[in-house]
Amino acid sequence: MNEAGIFRRRKLPHIDVEGKPYFITGCLAGSLSAAGMKRIKTRRDELDMRPKPSDLSDQEWEIKKHKLVFKLVDTLLDGDTPVRHFDDDNAAEIVQNAFLHFADERYRLLAFVVMPSHHHWLFLPDEHWAAEQLAASSSNHTPREIISHSVQSFTATQCNRVLARSGTFWQGETFDHYARDEAEMLRIIEYIEQNPVAAGLAQRPEDYKWSSARIRFKLGLPQGDPIPKPT
Repeated sequence: MNEAGIFRRRKLPHIDVEGKPYFITGCLAGSLSAAGMKRIKTRRDELDMRPKPSDLSDQEWEIKKHKLVFKLVDTLLDGDTPVRHFDDDNAAEIVQNAFLHFADERYRLLAFVVMPSHHHWLFLPDEHWAAEQLAASSSNHTPREIISHSVQSFTATQCNRVLARSGTFWQGETFDHYARDEAEMLRIIEYIEQNPVAAGLAQRPEDYKWSSARIRFKLGLPQGDPIPKPT
């Protein structure tokens, strides 16, 4: 597959490129206030009205707009959001453990953080596992979709149980894009692991309990090395 990849669009653009790491952000349902949602829609509409830069393809312009909207979304999520289920350590631990569960099997886990209202994670699907899934799948779902859906579905059920709640847990779609090269991958890892510091939740990345930075610091792993599954 070339780097054009597989491009899908529901409300948000999704792109799959073989051999590239994926940066996924999942938001809790209701974590963006009505005022926040209005700001996001206004920003998206404003970008849609802009003419496409001549040096970008249609697909590249869609991805660029998506990244610009994502910056606003992440700023709002790090602020005073109305839903913060992951202030509960039991719920945050479920999501962290879900990321770690298939590390070294379905994917290389490059970074993650569980924030009060959302999560970020970066992973590279294992090429052999991905090839098996593509060969066996009758639904035409990509490895990214299979991995992301598995985590979102499992954590929704388990977190609702420990929080003694019911109903929709995650926002319907994730925000995602792929890292084009190693330099971008390292920038994304830095962004993910610095998120608690930027949001005022920790003084150092390794101080935050629900983050790959804590594991990386404990094991002495450099950025870029995958986070191993606990033994």
